[in-house]
Amino acid sequence: MPNLPDVVLWSIPAFVLLTVVEMISVRLHPDEEAAGYDTKDAATSVGMGLGSLVFDLLWKIPIVAVYTALYELTPLRVPVLLWTVPLMLLAQDFFYYWSHRGHHVVRILWACHVVHHSSRKFNLTTALRQPWTSLTVWPFYVPLVLCGVHPAALAFCSSTNLVYQFWIHTERIDKMPRWFEFVFNTPSHHRVHHASQGGYLDRNFGGILIVWDRLFGSFVAETERPMYGLTKNISTHNPLRVATHEYVAIARDLKAAHSWRERAGRVFRGPGWQPARHTAPPAATPAEETFAA
Repeated sequence: MPNLPDVVLWSIPAFVLLTVVEMISVRLHPDEEAAGYDTKDAATSVGMGLGSLVFDLLWKIPIVAVYTALYELTPLRVPVLLWTVPLMLLAQDFFYYWSHRGHHVVRILWACHVVHHSSRKFNLTTALRQPWTSLTVWPFYVPLVLCGVHPAALAFCSSTNLVYQFWIHTERIDKMPRWFEFVFNTPSHHRVHHASQGGYLDRNFGGILIVWDRLFGSFVAETERPMYGLTKNISTHNPLRVATHEYVAIARDLKAAHSWRERAGRVFRGPGWQPARHTAPPAATPAEETFAA
């Protein structure tokens, strides 16, 4: 297995430089309608990003163990060559789409991903607002490992996907050329993804490519200015609360649930799911009682 570069580590200087450039741009050329920057919000995003690096190291231990065991069990092998790496990137991006989509429609998975959507701002620091419980992601990539993709190659592709998505977290870029907007994920497409309006909810899940959304019916173009954040926003900059607030909400709902069916729904249905409550029929009026008699 050839050594592959740590693209996230090598990209950190570019992250810092681009963020500083964006901050200066916002200061020199403010847009009154844009979300802009907030010091506490940006600090929270950076703190969540640093925390995710620590927790990801912990989660990698069991994940790498599982991936390695599966890789050793399969007879298939995909060599890391100049022409196979783009194919692996394409395949990883496909499974990323389904992982991302799943983390929006299954509440226990959303409890992990909601962290990334919890800011009401949209700037390059928002890209750093990553969850601390990313242990829910690994099952989506098992098919790649079973097809013979080495776990280290998968890690390289996932990191490349993550680095690509950094630059699309900005309001300073309007639209890219039409051909680029058709094929690739762009700031315009990702602004829709982070919006909380009804027509924009749960759309544009692509990582590098937006074609998956076009193929599977989840694409929406940006037509009105997005409002960022959650449908029920949280009012905290405490990183621990940001990381865990949805898990706390799930625990509260489970405690108040009236049946095992409702408990299952609270965990595995959508984030906004509510059980049907059966109400008693209205009491009959005296006239109706006389008629019935």
